Amino acid sequence: MTPDERRASASLALVFALRMLGLFIVLPVFALEAARLPGGDDPARVGFAMGLYGLTQAFLQMPFGLASDRFGRKRVILAGLAVFALGSGVAAWAPDLTWLAIGRALQGAGAISAAVTAFLADVTRDAVRTKAMAIVGASIALMFALSLVLAPLLAAWIGLSGIFAMTATLALLAMAVVAWVAPPEPREHRGDPVRGSGLVEVLRHAGLLRLNLGVFVLHAVQLAMWMAVPAMLVAAGLDKAGHWQVYLPAVAASLLVMGGVLFPMERRGRLREAFLIAIGLVLLVQLGLWLLAGEQPGLWALGLLLFVFFVGFNTLEATQPSLVSRLAPAYARGAALGIYNTLQSVGFFVGGAAGGWLVRAHGASGLFMACAALTLLWLLVAWPMQAPARTGAAGSGH
Repeated sequence: MTPDERRASASLALVFALRMLGLFIVLPVFALEAARLPGGDDPARVGFAMGLYGLTQAFLQMPFGLASDRFGRKRVILAGLAVFALGSGVAAWAPDLTWLAIGRALQGAGAISAAVTAFLADVTRDAVRTKAMAIVGASIALMFALSLVLAPLLAAWIGLSGIFAMTATLALLAMAVVAWVAPPEPREHRGDPVRGSGLVEVLRHAGLLRLNLGVFVLHAVQLAMWMAVPAMLVAAGLDKAGHWQVYLPAVAASLLVMGGVLFPMERRGRLREAFLIAIGLVLLVQLGLWLLAGEQPGLWALGLLLFVFFVGFNTLEATQPSLVSRLAPAYARGAALGIYNTLQSVGFFVGGAAGGWLVRAHGASGLFMACAALTLLWLLVAWPMQAPARTGAAGSGH
């Protein structure tokens, strides 16, 4: 990677990390802490308040991506972070559950994932783009693991309102990184006056449609898993407060394995194989969890399955947005990544809703069998894909 590519990867990974830490850190404690607010005695309302973030994000990812094609990446990212900071401030102040829900909705309205990913694609060459995306993906995975460790401590120290105030501060820090640390953005990515936004072309592209299905399945399965995995860890003898002792090593080790396997395979032109193997690993994990769900699970077996899952998950988190950015025409990258991130958010929502229903109706075994079936469908749909040929220049196709 060139110095500019390293600067872009590090700065935009930091933007993602600051924002995602602000999001993840409330998840382990939200339900318990929100129950103390007026109106928090209704679990359905608490769940709705928590899920509003995903819904508003799903609706706004594509508009933000399109806007970044038209008006520029940095402007849209800064606007989205400002909205996210405002929502965090409202949630920190919230006197009751209704205002907390409004704050969560505003947080989701700062839907910048597509714009940030498109910005990173603009300023990196095809040859190193998967590595750049992997750096961003690693920062997100580490923030998730860190949040599991910090959330209970911070909740006891500063409470839910204090955590939301911290997320507002993190968003402001991310704005400073975008404004003063991130490299200048290229001008050539703006919408093409003849071809327009490229939205129709993106929606008709078979390769992009496969990747959109993939990100939906990946995040639906990921969220659905957590409807049953924590209970299995408790059944294996690990108290809730100690779950991070499994998650953190699994995430950290998976990142090391991914870095040691994915990048050499990509250099040898084996990106398609790495992609399909990663889907296969996710499928194997669902089948393994299905087998364990019917018996007393062992802690080491669960830890191994989670490690394998994170190897597959982190590999897919690196390769899929990289492939989207390479398959989409440069003038429509924001639109393509907007659709991609919309399907990601919808996957989160569907995974949580359907996962809860499956556990209630069919137990953990039914949940993991459904996840395995969905992942198998994805593998079959993804099988014909071909990795696009590399080009040497950053922002190729401009």
